[in-house]
Amino acid sequence: MANSFINASLPDTSDRMLFAVPKKGRLYDQCLGLLSSIGIEFNRKPRHDIALVTNMPIALVFLPAADIATYVAKGNIDIGITGLDIIRESQTENDVAELLRLGFGKCKLQVQAPLGQSLVAEDLVGKRIVTSFINLTKQRFAQLEGVEPEKIKTQVRFVSGSVEAACGLGLADGIVDLVESGDTMRAAGLHAIDTILETESVLITNQNPRFPRLAETIKKRVEGILTARQYVLCQYNIDRKSLDNACLITPGRQAPTVTPLEKNGWVAVSVMVEKKLVGDKMDALSDIGATDILVLNIANARA
Repeated sequence: MANSFINASLPDTSDRMLFAVPKKGRLYDQCLGLLSSIGIEFNRKPRHDIALVTNMPIALVFLPAADIATYVAKGNIDIGITGLDIIRESQTENDVAELLRLGFGKCKLQVQAPLGQSLVAEDLVGKRIVTSFINLTKQRFAQLEGVEPEKIKTQVRFVSGSVEAACGLGLADGIVDLVESGDTMRAAGLHAIDTILETESVLITNQNPRFPRLAETIKKRVEGILTARQYVLCQYNIDRKSLDNACLITPGRQAPTVTPLEKNGWVAVSVMVEKKLVGDKMDALSDIGATDILVLNIANARA
């Protein structure tokens, strides 16, 4: 079934794992960067939505992000990257397997109302709501109303773009849309009154992948890149008498690597430290007598 939607005039992909990535939009550039980081090499011809990977038995399929979860769920695509919001909106969460949360494309699906009105989400029950996330919006207002989604009295209408303009144009009393920084909503005179979902990019596969080992390889490569982005390698020298305290400061992911030095009673320590904590860790190490403290970037990693 995996190749049933591919035109016969396009490259033969029957012996390749089909890997879907967003063809444009907020996730596109970050997905391309991730593909490059995990060693996937390809040349995409202009106006072509399929590109054969030159160093692995993979074909990249560039699709609208909103369609990827459905294609994966139905088995047309083996593996893909899309937003958690898309998976929930397309109601495919039971038909796909979530391999990894990728840490980019983070935003919130929120209920927004006009500024100057002290509203909560319950105040919009029975009112007009405009969104491009019909299913998630109906589910949220069904919770607020205490009924099934098909029985809500709130009027939920679909708009594919520029949702934030709906209130100003008199089309809606509130909206539901993705919010990253909130600047666009504030510029439209809106503010958040409820968060339905916190979303980010997700690597998914279907429940019966044709290439399970290759999918696992991709997962491990991506995990390595995510680890490298999260951690740095910290190296320092310390008196063995202070080693236990040093290990409490820098326990590492599993345990530090400790190597004896020529200097009597001293050791060298090499350990992974979270990037966001590295300044505090260096200060604490210095306070207990560590010397020659170095921090090195990690290009890639494996668990």
